[in-house]
Amino acid sequence: MSELSDRFDERFGEIVAYLELIDGIEKLVQSGVPRLGDNGPTVTAPQQRILNSSVYLQLYNLVEATVSNCLDAVSKAAMRRVAWSPGDLTSELRKEWVRYMARTHLPSAPDKRLEDAISLCNHLVAALPVAEFEIEKGGGGNWDDKAIRKVAARIGFELRVSRGVEREIKRKVRNDLGSLALIVELRNALAHGRLSFVDCGQDDSAAELRALADRVAAYLREVIAAFDSYLQEHRYIVPERRPEQEAAVV
Repeated sequence: MSELSDRFDERFGEIVAYLELIDGIEKLVQSGVPRLGDNGPTVTAPQQRILNSSVYLQLYNLVEATVSNCLDAVSKAAMRRVAWSPGDLTSELRKEWVRYMARTHLPSAPDKRLEDAISLCNHLVAALPVAEFEIEKGGGGNWDDKAIRKVAARIGFELRVSRGVEREIKRKVRNDLGSLALIVELRNALAHGRLSFVDCGQDDSAAELRALADRVAAYLREVIAAFDSYLQEHRYIVPERRPEQEAAVV
C-alpha cells in the first residue's frame, strides 16, 4: 500500500468508528430503552439527529484531506530529484510551479510582485533545480467529483475511475444530488448556518450513512490509485526526462 492509501485508511477508520457508535445508539433507541447505561442520560431524538448530521462534516473533511494529500504528494515528488529543473516539469505542472514562485494567485503590491518576479528570474538564470512549492488547492469547500476531476486535469492527467464506482458516486441520493455533491451541499449549509444539525440529520439511518460513507470511500480509493499511478510513472515530468526503469512501474 502507498503512503496516500495508509493515510486515507487511518482517516476513514475514524469515520467507521463513529458510524459504529451511531449504529449502536440507533439500536439502543429501537429497543425501547433510549438510555446510556442503567442510570445514564436518556438519548433524545434531537441528539441522535445531531450525531447523524456530523457524518457529513466528517466525510467532507475526508474528501478535502484526500485531495490535499494527493496534490502535496505531486509537488513533493517533483522536488525529489536534484537533477530535475523547472524545464523538466510538464507544461501543466510547470504552470503550477510558476504560479507559486511568482505568487500570481495572491493579491500583492506592485513592489512585491516585482520582487517575486525577480526571485523567479534569478532561479531560472542560475539553472537551479525545482524549488519547494505547493499546488494551489482551491476548492473553497466544494470538493465534489467534478472538482476533483478538474484539478487532476489541471496538473496534466485524466482521472479515470471504474464504471461501477462512477455510477454509484453519481447516483442521486437526495435533493437530486449524487453522494459527493450532497455532502458538499449539506456541509456548506451546516458550516454557514443555513441548516441546523437537527434538521440535517432527521432523515438518516445508520445503515444509510454507512452506505454513503462506503460509496465515498470506494471513489476516493480509486482517486488515490490514479494519483499513485501518475506519481509512479513520473507523468509530472516530460517524457524524455522520466526515469526509464521506474516509468514502467504501475
